[in-house]
Order: sequence, then C-alpha cells, then structure tokens
Amino acid sequence: MAPAAASGGSTLPSGFAVFTSFPDLLFIFEFVFGGLVWILVASSLVPIPLIQGWVMFVSVFCFLATTTLLVLYIIGAHGGETSWVTLVFSYVVTLLYVVHAVFSLIRWKSS
Repeated sequence: MAPAAASGGSTLPSGFAVFTSFPDLLFIFEFVFGGLVWILVASSLVPIPLIQGWVMFVSVFCFLATTTLLVLYIIGAHGGETSWVTLVFSYVVTLLYVVHAVFSLIRWKSS
C-alpha cells in the first residue's frame, strides 16, 4: 500500500484538535444547523404527514451520524489512520443492502 503522502491522504485529528482543522470544524455547523432543521421540521404543519416523516427521518439520521462521527473523532477511535471510516461504513452499508434485499424478497414471496 502506498504511503499517506503519496496517496494524498493524511492523518486524522483526534481530541480537541478536531476543532482546529477546516473540514472537521464543519462538524460544529452541521451539529447546530442539523439540530435546527430537526426542530423546525418537527414543529411545522404540512398537508401530507408522510412527507414530514421522511424529511424528519433524513434529518434525524444525518444529525445522529454527524454526532457519532464527532464523538468518534474526539475520542480518537480512528487511531490516526484514514481508512477506518471507509471500512466501517462500507460494512454498514453492505449490511443494510442485504437486510433490505432479504425483507423485500420475503414481502415479494408472501404477496
């Protein structure tokens, strides 16, 4: 595998150094504005509640994902390596695809 300098990667910050680098500094804004969106969507009245439910789901999911990543960066769970994020989320996405496919197959067979 190529060294980090040759592949364009760098080490990830941990602890409160997360708040000193530009891309990671955006966590604060994502956290604040994500919470505001969550509050505003929950308090608005819409003619079709299904739409509000979907927007609320996406908003809450993104808010929780941002919070989880922020906490993982602060506690240093990545160990300074950049590949763990891709690896952890690749497994999660693959698992979700498999679960979705299985339940879709079950629903299709039962209809």
